[in-house]
Amino acid sequence: MTAVAPPRTATPARRKPRLMARAPQDTPAGFWTYLFLAVTLLFAAFPLYWMFVIATSNDEALAKLPPAIIPGDRFMTNVDEVFSLQDVYFAASLVNSVIVSTVVTASVLFFCSLAGFAFAKLRFKGSSALMLFVVLTLTVPNQLGIVALYIVMGKLGWNGTLLAVIAPGLVTAFGVFYMRQFIVNTVPDELVESARMDGATTMRVYANIVLPAIRPALAVLGLLTFVATWNDFQWPLITLSGTDFPTSMVAVSDLASGNYVIYRRVLAGAFIATVPLLVMLFIGGRQIVRGIMEGAVKS
Repeated sequence: MTAVAPPRTATPARRKPRLMARAPQDTPAGFWTYLFLAVTLLFAAFPLYWMFVIATSNDEALAKLPPAIIPGDRFMTNVDEVFSLQDVYFAASLVNSVIVSTVVTASVLFFCSLAGFAFAKLRFKGSSALMLFVVLTLTVPNQLGIVALYIVMGKLGWNGTLLAVIAPGLVTAFGVFYMRQFIVNTVPDELVESARMDGATTMRVYANIVLPAIRPALAVLGLLTFVATWNDFQWPLITLSGTDFPTSMVAVSDLASGNYVIYRRVLAGAFIATVPLLVMLFIGGRQIVRGIMEGAVKS
């Protein structure tokens, strides 16, 4: 009697030989992946697009059901109304936001990368305790320090000026922690020691070795800082209250104040205030993705 061999089952290697020994980023995406990404993009982009539609339309477009999806021809008219309002100072608010966001972002990139380098590659007493203290400050909500911050800025005579908005954000605990982790995973100790043996000072090592290696992380931190500073509302509203030079978010809130709100003006101002963020994302998008991917994988 001849023995019957059991049917062979397909092994994972035989079922999908083309997927073996491939990195995730080299695996081609399928139809459902593209469909999911397209739907996600649609839901994420529709509020911004609808904001632009209302900013280009009249008051009747806001009450339409289903919502209006075709832009109108009143964009320049609505923008002119926003910039011509006497009690909003929208043009000055955009300039102030550019100044504050640029100065804060530059300061955060410098001080946080320098502190991250010190915590990651320099050996000094109390470094672990200081790093733990920096991390613990992330657990304290910013709102708890508003009163104390307002008193300090008042003692310095800075309340009502842009200095009061800039000074609290010159360095951030998140930035120090993020740069420290990225430098630990990206810059080898051997490279730093080699530079020291060649006679390089600490600042030379930082400028010539560390900074070129962490450019992707600087792009990520820079964008996050710029966006957070540009969108900050609570502290600028408190310290700049009663002045004629608010920031952009405070100016947008002024557009929405009053007994009768003209939403086409509000959304036109909100759209204008969003454009710089879109420009930043367009310019640094590739570096941002690279920085996130490099920071997620330990080298």
